[in-house]
Amino acid sequence: MKLRCVFLLLLTVVFAESRAQRIFRKVELLVTAPISSIRGLSVVNDEVVWVSGTQGKAGRSTDGGKNWEWFSIPGCDSCDFRDIEAFSADRAVIIGIAEPARIFLTEDAGKNWKQVYFNDTKGIFLDAMDFRGEKEGVIVGDAINGRFKGLQTHDGGQTWQDLDMPPAAEGEACFAASGTTLRILDGKNTFAIASGGVKSRFFRYSGGSWTVSEWPAIQGIASTGIFSFAFHGKNGVAVGGDYMNAGQQKGNCVLTSDGGKTWSAPEQSPRGYRSAVEYLNGSNVIATGPTGTDFSVNGGRTWQALTDEGFHAVRKAKKGRKVYLAGAKGRIAVLRETM
Repeated sequence: MKLRCVFLLLLTVVFAESRAQRIFRKVELLVTAPISSIRGLSVVNDEVVWVSGTQGKAGRSTDGGKNWEWFSIPGCDSCDFRDIEAFSADRAVIIGIAEPARIFLTEDAGKNWKQVYFNDTKGIFLDAMDFRGEKEGVIVGDAINGRFKGLQTHDGGQTWQDLDMPPAAEGEACFAASGTTLRILDGKNTFAIASGGVKSRFFRYSGGSWTVSEWPAIQGIASTGIFSFAFHGKNGVAVGGDYMNAGQQKGNCVLTSDGGKTWSAPEQSPRGYRSAVEYLNGSNVIATGPTGTDFSVNGGRTWQALTDEGFHAVRKAKKGRKVYLAGAKGRIAVLRETM
């Protein structure tokens, strides 16, 4: 009887693995936007998607990417909006990165954009933004006078205040590659940032104080480090590399299982520099960069090539299952899964 139970258990596992292996995934191009480069991507649900990018432009779809509206934010023809956070089909916040740094808010589906922040301080460069719910938001920027720049809002982006941030090493910065070098984590007022450049580290803010973790990520020159990270509970995956040497795999991915206290290299890395990573569930993870897109079915321990088509950003629906990608030359795509 015992042997029979063991056999049935093994059969169940094999059958489950067989079913998992029959999932066919492909990246399907939806549209080429009138935006030369898209790095801001926010997916409210399976149908509502917002993007932002160069030339002071943003876009919105309310039917899963079939049709799009394009917006030019007045007075921002040269602005690069590298991150966007959307809350509905009507409401979204976008950040323009550098000198002057600007933040805009729309509450009428992109018809009008209100400037809610302006800063022309020399050297200012905003990198990423994240929100908890619709009210509490955080932004991280490169260091000014030796400390990372931080902003916070408690009213959904209507007003922004300075946030106490940790010191940065000489030549250490964050990357504005996909809006995901900053993530709000589980727990009240808890978030984290990833840095790169001469020094690459993981910074976690919780309970009013900062902790810093080292990781075996490539670093040492301005083009290296971690460009994106994501968490599922205490498990985390961070990706990056050297964007000037996009085929370099060493140190382009690190993993944690203790909330970011310690990090280690995976058994097998993605195929090169990756600028964005996202969990689909506890085991399935997708990573993308300009030279290709990779997929992991074991939490990032090993990676398989999904397509040589590369993007800057990838995000899963906040409420839903769909996964969208966006990148250079205005390309916007969706991940399709079939059995």
